[in-house]
Order: sequence, then C-alpha cells, then structure tokens
Amino acid sequence: MTNIPQLSFWERESFFQNIDVVVVGSGIVGLNAAIRLKELQPKWKVVVLERGTLPSGASTRNAGFACFGSLTELLDDLEQSNAADTFEIVEKRWRGLQKLRTRVGDKNLEYWECGGFELFRENEAETYRFCESKMDYFNHEIEQITGQKNCYQSESHRIKDFGFEGIAYIINNRAEGQIHTGKMMVSLLAIAKAKGVFILNGIGVEAWEEGANGVRIQSSQGWEIATNKMLIATNGFTKKLLPNLDIQPARNQVLITKPIQNLQAKGTFHYDQGYYYFRNVGNRLLLGGGRNLDPQGETTDAFGFTDLIQKE
Repeated sequence: MTNIPQLSFWERESFFQNIDVVVVGSGIVGLNAAIRLKELQPKWKVVVLERGTLPSGASTRNAGFACFGSLTELLDDLEQSNAADTFEIVEKRWRGLQKLRTRVGDKNLEYWECGGFELFRENEAETYRFCESKMDYFNHEIEQITGQKNCYQSESHRIKDFGFEGIAYIINNRAEGQIHTGKMMVSLLAIAKAKGVFILNGIGVEAWEEGANGVRIQSSQGWEIATNKMLIATNGFTKKLLPNLDIQPARNQVLITKPIQNLQAKGTFHYDQGYYYFRNVGNRLLLGGGRNLDPQGETTDAFGFTDLIQKE
C-alpha cells in the first residue's frame, strides 16, 4: 500500500467527487443495479468499484445455465420449506431471466432454450417414478409462472440421441436453457457505460462507515471515498463487508474439455439433485459440481481446485 500514490487533485475531482451511490462489485447483480439506478435517477453519479481487473466473482466463473428448478431440486425444496415460498423463488428466478433477456438481448447472451435435462441412472428408478408421479402438479404450478404448458416431460427416448451410457431415464424442463456468461458481462458493461455509470477496476473495499452525511469507504489503495449511499453486490464475498449477516459462500468447481469430434450431448444436463451438471459449449463439454463431496471445504470464498472433486 505504501507504493500506491495518493489521489491527485484531478483524480479526486473527476472520479470521486459528489458520488450519489457506490455499487461494490461489477458482477451481474452489481451492474444490473447500477444500470437500473441510472434509469431511475439519470442525474445521479453512480460509481461501481470492482476489486479485480475483470468482474472477479461467480458472474464470469459459472456454467451458464439459464435454469429455475429441476423436479428433484424442487421436491427437495418442498421438504425444506413450503409450496408458497418454493414457487415464489422459482418465479423470481424466471422473472429475473426474462428481465436479463430483455435488457441484454438473446443474441448477445447467446441464449438457447435447449431444455434442462435431468438424468436418472439405472439405480434411481424409484426416484424417477416419484418425480413422474408429481409431474402434473409441477406442470400446473410452473404454468402459472411461465405461461408454458407441460414444462416437465419424460424424454427417456432421447438417451441414445445424446450418446449416454448408464442413464435409464430423462425428464426435460423445456423452458430452461443456456447462456454465454462472458458475453453477457461484456454486454452489461457496455450498457452501464453507455448510461454514464463509472466502472473503476482494481479498487477493493476494505472497510466502510456510515454516518450522518453518508458513507465513507476505505479502499485497498488506502483512499477514502465518500458517497451518499452504498450498495453491496458481492454475493459470496459479502460477509467480509457485512460480517453480521448469515451468508455463506458456496464454491463450485468446473472443467472444460478440449473440442470433441461429433459431440452428441448438446444442451444442459444435471443429475443427483443438481449436484453434478454439464453442458456443451460448442463442441466442448463443460462439467461442474460435486460440492456435496466436501460441503465444509467448499463453503469458502477462496478460488481454487481440489483433487477430490476434480477426479470425481
């Protein structure tokens, strides 16, 4: 920190004076929030602080699934909660996806409504049958949210089309799909800049204090930044800035293959209640998940891989 120069008069005057809102984090939540703030209050000075050179969290380090709930996931949610809360979350996921598509555009997202295929292995026949018995119920509830009839369908006849072995059953959520999250973030950055949002990279927030005249932020450079309001949009890293909140990070590890000639498995796929998932990216496969193998170890905001999960 001693090697970082203090702000010059010109820098402070141009970038850090009269800030209405500082948004911490330039991921999908932070950028959407900043864009919406400028739409609501065009004259406000909105500054996004991002600690990384690029958006450094989950927004550009994920699988790119446009999903809102497989049957096993929703059945598990119903066991942990109630129907009203479960489908309220589903509706928020669905509406969020539609807002994203409207803001960024399907072409810029590379959005493909290819379906979300839940796979059941030969020893999971009982689980599949139970899901099948609940399909009419979930189709009715999901139709109220999406407007689409019969979202969930049994499509086990497609197993050979995908080239799978060891898979006995498939249930497809026809309203799910995939996106290119890198291109999504490029588009959101461009939209934010076009609306006059200041996006400053390489500035981490170390501490903050709220007072009568607003919020004072201590940056990783040792700079003090004053703003009227602050919005924290750092997802799994939030506990560092709001230690009293009951928020736990959840790391997921992913791999991507080299190009595979004549790849048959094209779409988004998951199994074991969504703990494992994979999709095609062109003619490559992206594979991820396995955090259930080490829940304690994967409850971390550290980047990295582990042999246990990578080998699995």
